[in-house]
Amino acid sequence: MTELKLRLQRGNNQKMVTVAQDIYIVGRLPECDLYLPFAGVSRCHARFTKKNNGLWTVEDLGSKNGTVLNEKAVASPTVICHGDVIWVGDISLVVLLSVPPQPVETKYANFSSGKAILRNVKQLQQQWIGAEVSGDINNKDITIARLKDLVDIAKNLSGATSIEEIFSQVQQVVFRYLSSIDRLALLIDVYNCGNLLLMNAATRNVNNTQQLMADDSWISKSICQEVFAEKVAIQSADTHQDERFDQEHSVFFKGIGSAMAVPLWDEDKVVGVLYADANFTSYHWIKEGSEDLSFFSTLGNIVASSVQRWLLVEKLKSEEVIRQRLERYHSPAVVQQLIDLGALPNGRIPPKESEISILFADVVGFTAISERFSPSEIAELLNKLFEEMLQEVFAYGGTLDKYIGDCIMAFFGAPEPQTNHADRAVAAAMRMLARLENLNFNQFWEEPLQLRIAINSGKAVVGDIGSSQRVEYTALGATINLAARMERVCNPGECVVSEQTYKMLSKPSRFKLMGQYRFKGINRLVKVYHNRKR
Repeated sequence: MTELKLRLQRGNNQKMVTVAQDIYIVGRLPECDLYLPFAGVSRCHARFTKKNNGLWTVEDLGSKNGTVLNEKAVASPTVICHGDVIWVGDISLVVLLSVPPQPVETKYANFSSGKAILRNVKQLQQQWIGAEVSGDINNKDITIARLKDLVDIAKNLSGATSIEEIFSQVQQVVFRYLSSIDRLALLIDVYNCGNLLLMNAATRNVNNTQQLMADDSWISKSICQEVFAEKVAIQSADTHQDERFDQEHSVFFKGIGSAMAVPLWDEDKVVGVLYADANFTSYHWIKEGSEDLSFFSTLGNIVASSVQRWLLVEKLKSEEVIRQRLERYHSPAVVQQLIDLGALPNGRIPPKESEISILFADVVGFTAISERFSPSEIAELLNKLFEEMLQEVFAYGGTLDKYIGDCIMAFFGAPEPQTNHADRAVAAAMRMLARLENLNFNQFWEEPLQLRIAINSGKAVVGDIGSSQRVEYTALGATINLAARMERVCNPGECVVSEQTYKMLSKPSRFKLMGQYRFKGINRLVKVYHNRKR
């Protein structure tokens, strides 16, 4: 059984305690199992619990100052390992776990005959780190050297900013100590969807490394998926004699003689897999494979936190790029919703058919205005006007499609569906007209400005359209074409809507029939309604 000891230190005072029960409470109350009558310690501060699988966890019991594990606040029951440092107030508790040597467990066959070994990752790490080193002096020296390298890697990885930098550290120590492997790969669940992507690879023959990255077919996907999904470490000294891979013909054709893989397990989340294999059977593993697997698993655990940090940084970078792009089109609320829902695979919003209301708002007499003012003055006018009008579009959940000269093209009902998109479009139009009227009253420009606004509703294809060099989020279809035509029959300072939009309004009484019109490219008469004057 795993024995837990805690080495307490407060200032220069040290004390060793043995945890003799499966549930062990630390706190300021005398009835606590570990009585700590010091400032900063809550009455019932933390609890250590031994699980059925032999692992120990620490849990904060709602203490005022919190419980800290390895400089990270404990938010939920967390597995502890040999050497962990836990802070309770100003008292440090160093975790000391003793794990007696245990026979190697196998799931599918006897390991000594070259078959697969499948082990719990946490137990492997504790067995390798916590067990006393036995054997000759050379083995002890190797184990000590490995420990030193792991400490150095942990330090170096804390400042790693790229996957290449992380993998370089891993590659060096793996090829130094695990002589039975020829190829190494780092696979990561980059998009948090269970799909492992090859991020980096290396071989002892440096000339073949580029080929490994170009084609990931050499990797056993079945082994990696098992490791990733089940949170276990797998090792096979002879895949050709391994019953586990009887149905995996690809293992034979890929020339995999022996293989080993461990999950990159950061707390309760698996973020990837560290995979290694060789073309030949590893007779070394048949005798002493558990030691290598334990070391490889511990290395994977160290790498996991760096990978998780890299993933977080990349996610923040991606979200910032997406946010900057989307804020040109959507209200802040819609932008956040898109990011939260992850609605941008490959950075694009895929085109799809949506029910929308499209709005065109055009400045009346803009050509004549352009003749009377300089280009810089016109640019200043449009910048100020668009800034004002767009606030009303965004206020009703609208999406900016584009600016076409002096015209604003916006739509409602996408990318997120809005059942009342017609009402939203009309409300935004009315507010735009009222806002411009108020701007004119306050002498927004040297002369009063007017808008014509046209709205039509119906089906349209909405999404990212364009080439790899230039992409535009836009709406396409006959619904948009009709709205653009309708704007030309609108009177200055008014809003017109199509019959389709009129029928969808919750309060259509504010509009009256203006007439029936025939527009270019549309082979039917179209009823157009305009807003009643106040």
